Amino acid sequence: MFKSIKGPVGIIITVSLSLMALLVLWLAVSEHKITYVASAKEHASTYSEAVATMIQPHMTDVNLPEEFTQTIVSLFSTNDHFIGARIYNSDATLIKEQAGRVGQRLIEPFFQQADVQALPEGSSYDQHAIAVRHTIGEDIYPDGYLVLFFDTKSSVSSGISSLLRQIFPLVFAFWVFCVLCSLYWIHRLLKPLTNLTSFTHSVIETKDYALRNHLVDNNEVGALGDSINRLLEMIEVELLINHEQKQILIEQQDEMSRLANYDSLTGLPNRQFVLDNLKLELARAKRNNDDLALLFFDLDGFKGINDSLGHETGDLILIEVADRVSDLVREGDLVARLGGDEFLILPDRDVRDASIESLASRLIAAFEQPFNLRGLSLTVGVSVGIAKAADAHYNLSELMSNADLAMYRSKAKGRGSFTVFTLDMVASHKRKLHLANAIEQSLSQNEFEVYYQVKVNKHAEIVGLEALLRWDHPEFGMVMPSEFIPIAEQGGKISAITQWVIERVSEDLPRLRQWLNKRFRVSINLSGHDLRNSHLFDNIYTVFQSYQVNPEYVEFEVTESAYLENFALSNKFFKRMSNMGCAIALDDFGTGYSSLSYLTQISIDTLKIDKQFIRELETSERSQLVTGAIIDLAKRLSLSVCAEGIEGPFQWQYLTEHGCDQIQGYMFSKPVPLSTLLEMPAAFDVAALVNKQ
Repeated sequence: MFKSIKGPVGIIITVSLSLMALLVLWLAVSEHKITYVASAKEHASTYSEAVATMIQPHMTDVNLPEEFTQTIVSLFSTNDHFIGARIYNSDATLIKEQAGRVGQRLIEPFFQQADVQALPEGSSYDQHAIAVRHTIGEDIYPDGYLVLFFDTKSSVSSGISSLLRQIFPLVFAFWVFCVLCSLYWIHRLLKPLTNLTSFTHSVIETKDYALRNHLVDNNEVGALGDSINRLLEMIEVELLINHEQKQILIEQQDEMSRLANYDSLTGLPNRQFVLDNLKLELARAKRNNDDLALLFFDLDGFKGINDSLGHETGDLILIEVADRVSDLVREGDLVARLGGDEFLILPDRDVRDASIESLASRLIAAFEQPFNLRGLSLTVGVSVGIAKAADAHYNLSELMSNADLAMYRSKAKGRGSFTVFTLDMVASHKRKLHLANAIEQSLSQNEFEVYYQVKVNKHAEIVGLEALLRWDHPEFGMVMPSEFIPIAEQGGKISAITQWVIERVSEDLPRLRQWLNKRFRVSINLSGHDLRNSHLFDNIYTVFQSYQVNPEYVEFEVTESAYLENFALSNKFFKRMSNMGCAIALDDFGTGYSSLSYLTQISIDTLKIDKQFIRELETSERSQLVTGAIIDLAKRLSLSVCAEGIEGPFQWQYLTEHGCDQIQGYMFSKPVPLSTLLEMPAAFDVAALVNKQ
């Protein structure tokens, strides 16, 4: 209703002053009336005493003489307010009544019903008239009574009118003066508050928290202005701090995103990045009924160079390979390093056989020239496999498998060749099918075996183990998890394998506790398929109950991608496992998702740094930066850190100096069977291990 408090305050003051003015007028009128009535009573008493004295000698007459009546009339002839007179004998019987100038009022009920005996001695006031009763003669033995009536109505009214005409202009002028003064002071007193309101609106509209008000009043408004200034200062400081922190976080996230999606050594997109892009390209090609080609290649003879000349030389070759291939492809073609010496080229939509084969030929020709590194001339060839999306039914894993199969066909041909996948290259699928069908039987016949790889602390003391599965197949020999785990996942048999591993670890745990004789944890890997198994928790709980396993000796590892792809199920499951007492580790951290926001929402105890960062610690400053950043991030989140893939003293020294809690790698031990593990000491001599390098 009111946009400013000036309105209601002004109204309140105006009304108050008006009421005060009315009160003054009322008091003046009342005082005037009281004064007039008192004066009239005094005059009436004087008249009554004079008349009573005059008529006392005649009260013995039966009838008062007429001249006496004329005397009364002449006595009150000058009194315009005389109503009338009544004379009573000693028995209060009316013996004479005489009307005055306003005698017509004698017919009013008040005067007709006036009882001389009820009237008090002296004057009284009622009905705008004064009645005066005076005893004629002695009070004890009165000769009679005289009652005089005087009108006050007209005189009081005229007096009040005259009074109002005199004082109303003064009161009104004073009222106007007070109202104007009040409005002036309201405006003056509220002006700082109005200015402060305008100032706050300006801050809200401009969002400029550097603005300050300049009120200097030594009152509550001035104090409010100072408080607003201090509040703005605090907001400005907080905004600056938040802006700086936000910029730092954005830069760190951009850096982490780049390191997560690009190979730190070559600068090419990494496996995760190219797979994500391939999913989109395959969906587009299928939707448009187009085809898509994929060139998969690795380096011939690279392993020998790497083993003989060292990883540093191998890394230099990989950098040169990335440069040569990047110069070779057209704009729009995607080149990525999948890992190790494996690379991938995704041509930009030109999938004609002649074009793809021409690209493969140019790729092979580019590696005919040797690499001149550190005074050495090193020749490295490439084996190229080509596959098309249509042949893989636009399935990503099948497309990659086809390209990989074609590449190995090229390797079988010899160095420097390419092979285009054809549908008759299905032998590997037969192997996969055979392995998939043999999993259940191999589990029942104990062809699988749990190997353990130790984890040590900064003192090289064993503080944990990772349970790793091996399959000694009677036909195919030792089958590695990298081959049979994807097959088991695709065939829906991974849950049976996980259950078997948990039972074997639970069975081995008493011997492990007896051997190590201190608190440690055994890590068991879970896949995304395991997390989607609604009976997983109940199965684990049943096994723990059967083998009387203390959950505090068990840790479950899950990859970053598996956790986040099944986020709701993972969170629910791992919270239950944590409540039971098990620890949770996030494996392959930093290789999958670029956003770190999920770390505040998941239930984990350990971050496990992927070996791709550890492998390049000695040669890549960027790998050192990202590894240090991950360790620092984990510490800030009160998480422990485990690094895997440690093979040399530099990696060991770097990680221990930067506060890594657990270290795992071939420098200390490869994964070994339980029998071999139990022969190991509980701690390692790092100096002796370094000398063996």
